[in-house]
Amino acid sequence: MALDMEQLRRIFYEECRENLEVLERELLALDPDGDVDLDIINTIFRAAHSIKGGGATFNLNEISQFTHVMETLLDEAREGKRRLDADTIDLLLKGGDCINSMLVAYETDADFDHELRDDLTKQLNQLLGGDSPDEAQSSATSDEATPTEGDGDWVIRFIPNKDMFFSGNDPVRILRELFDLGVHCSVECITDDLPFFSELEPEMCYLQWHIVVDGELEKHLIEEIFEWVEDECSLDISKLDTNTSGSGHAESSDASGNETSKAASEPAAESAAVPVSPKPKTPAKAAAKTDAVSSIRVEIDKVDNLINLVGELVITQSMLTELGQNFSESKLERLQAGLDQLLQNTKELQESVLNIRMLPISFAFNRFPRLIRDLSSQLGKTVELVIEGEQTELDKTVLERITDPLVHLVRNAVDHGLEGPEARLSNGKSETGRVSLNAYHQGGSIVIEVRDDGAGLNKERVWKKAIEKGLLHHDMALDDLSDHQVYNLIFAPGFSTAEQVSDVSGRGVGMDVVKRNIEDLGGHIEVDSEPNVGSIFRISLPLTLAILDGQLIKLADQVFVVPLISIIESIQIESDRVKVATGGVELYRLREENIPILRLKEEFELGETGALDKQLLCLVEAGGNRVGLLLDEMLGQQQVVIKSLESNYTRVNGISGATILGDGSVSLILDVQGLMSGFLSRVGDSKSHIAAA
Repeated sequence: MALDMEQLRRIFYEECRENLEVLERELLALDPDGDVDLDIINTIFRAAHSIKGGGATFNLNEISQFTHVMETLLDEAREGKRRLDADTIDLLLKGGDCINSMLVAYETDADFDHELRDDLTKQLNQLLGGDSPDEAQSSATSDEATPTEGDGDWVIRFIPNKDMFFSGNDPVRILRELFDLGVHCSVECITDDLPFFSELEPEMCYLQWHIVVDGELEKHLIEEIFEWVEDECSLDISKLDTNTSGSGHAESSDASGNETSKAASEPAAESAAVPVSPKPKTPAKAAAKTDAVSSIRVEIDKVDNLINLVGELVITQSMLTELGQNFSESKLERLQAGLDQLLQNTKELQESVLNIRMLPISFAFNRFPRLIRDLSSQLGKTVELVIEGEQTELDKTVLERITDPLVHLVRNAVDHGLEGPEARLSNGKSETGRVSLNAYHQGGSIVIEVRDDGAGLNKERVWKKAIEKGLLHHDMALDDLSDHQVYNLIFAPGFSTAEQVSDVSGRGVGMDVVKRNIEDLGGHIEVDSEPNVGSIFRISLPLTLAILDGQLIKLADQVFVVPLISIIESIQIESDRVKVATGGVELYRLREENIPILRLKEEFELGETGALDKQLLCLVEAGGNRVGLLLDEMLGQQQVVIKSLESNYTRVNGISGATILGDGSVSLILDVQGLMSGFLSRVGDSKSHIAAA
C-alpha cells in the first residue's frame, strides 16, 4: 500500500486553514479586561498545537517552529501563569497571519517574509522571557536550575507500532520536537528487532528508541509531543531514581543503568544513533497551487440524499429499458409515466447536486470581526459589528467572488460612514458605532446588506463633487435629481468625497470596481441613506451561476434567453404612448414613468424592427435602471444550464453566456446589465431625456 503524501499534504493545508480560522475567531472572542475564559484559551491552544504537529509531520519546519513559540505562550495562559492582554492578543493575531503566509508559500512554491517571521518570533520570545524569566532560564541547560519534578532526568522508552508509517506519522518528527524544546536530550536507537535485509519491508518500522531528557522539563510538555502517536506505540515516561547508588535506574524502565549512563554521556555518538538535528534543513516546497484541487466539505446528509436520488434514477432507467425492449402501443401509458418519473428524478438530482455547492455566507462574514477590530484601532473609533443571517447559503463561486466587494464596503462604512467618538456624542449618539451585516433569501436571489449608523451620505456634497468631476452638467440642479440618482453617483470611477486620503480609503478607487464585480455576477447594488441615521448598501445576487431560470424570446429567426430575475413585466405597445426625446431616444409612457426603448434586433444587427405599434415590449430592470426590450415573440420559460461563452469562444458585449436547448440548438443568454449600460451610455442619462419628454 503506497501513501499519496501529496494528497495528505493538501488535506493538511485545508485543516491548517480551518485551525487558523478557529485561532483568529477565538482570539477575537477573548475579553482582555474581563474574566479569564479557560474554554476559549484551551480551544486556541488546541488549534495552535494541531498546526504545529501537522507542520512537523509534513516537514514544514518553518510553520512548526514558529507555531511552537506561540503554543508556549498559550500554554502559560491556560495554566494561569499569564494573562492575555490586548497587546498579546494583537501579537498572536499577527502570528496567525504569518502562519497563513507561510502556508501560501509552501502551496505555491514561493517565498514568504522571513523578516516578518523573525521579528514576530523575537517579540514572542521577548514576551516569554520578560514575563517569565525563570522559565526562560529553564529552557537552557544549567546546573543551577531548580528541577520542577525531581532531581532525576526523564527516561522515555518509545516503541512505535510496526505500521506507524501508514498513518502518516514519523518517529523522527517526534525526536526533532524533543530537541526543539531546547533542553539537554540524548537518544539511543535500539535495532534488536531489525530483520535480515531479505526479510525487511521498507514500509514497516522495526526500530525503538531510548531517550533521556533533562529533568527540568515538565512532564506534560513531553506528553504533548507524543499525543499524535499515543495510540500507535508503546510509550513509557519515567524519572531516574537518583536515590539509588551507581549510575541510576529509571523507575519504570527495563533498561539497565549502564545503557542509560551510556546514552546520557555519549548522546548520538554510537553508530546506531539517529542523526537528529535541532535545525533541520528547509523542506522542499509543496506543489504549486495550480495543481491543487479546490474542495469543499459536504454534510453527510446531502451525500446520502444524492445517493438515494441516483438509486431512484437507476430504477427508473431499468423500467424504461424494459419497456423499450418489447414496446407496443399498449405500453404507451406506462412509457409516459416512466418519462414523467425520469423528469422528476432528474430535476431532484440537479437540485441536490447544486445544493452540494451551496455554502453558508458565514465563510465570508467570519473575516469581518478581525477587520473591524484592526480598523477601529487604526482609526481611533469604537465599533460594534452585528452579523445576522450567517447561515444563509449561496453558491461557492458566488461566495468567493463577493468577498472582496464586501470587504471594501465594510472598510468604507467604518472609515467614511461612522463618525469619531466626539462627533457621535455631540450628535446625541452612543460613542460606539455600529456596522451590521445581514443576508437573506428573496425569491431566487440572495440579498446582502451592509448597514452603518453613521452620519449618512451628504446629498449636496455628493452633487457638488459630481459637478466638479464632470459627472453632471454644471447647470444640473440638485432638485432635478432623485435621492437614488444622487447616491448612485458614488459608484462613478474615481469618485470620492473624502477630504483626506488615508491608508484605509479616500482615493476614489473601489466603489466602481465593487459595482462592476457585483454586476459581473449577475447582481446589482443600491444604496439608501438618511442624514445622521446612517447608510445601507443592499446587494442582490443570484444563488448560483450554474443554473438560470430564463424566458425564451425570439428575434428574427434566433432564440435568446432573458434571465427571469431581470424581467418586470411584458406589454403590447400602444403607439400613442411612445414619445421621442432629445437625441432620438424612444420612450414609452407607462404609469407616469418614461421607459427608454431598446430595439434588440438593431442592437444585434438582425434586421430592422419597423413600426412599434402592437409589438412586444419586455420591461427589464438592473442596477436601478429600467429599459424596455423590443421583441418579435415571447416563447416559454425554461431552466437552462449556463455555459461560459468567454472560455469557449470570446467575450461578446451584451451576452453573458450560452445554453443548449432541448432541440439541441444553442441559445445565447442576454447580459441585461451590460446591454442597459451600453445603451444608456450611448443615449446619455435617461432621466435628462425623461425631463425633456
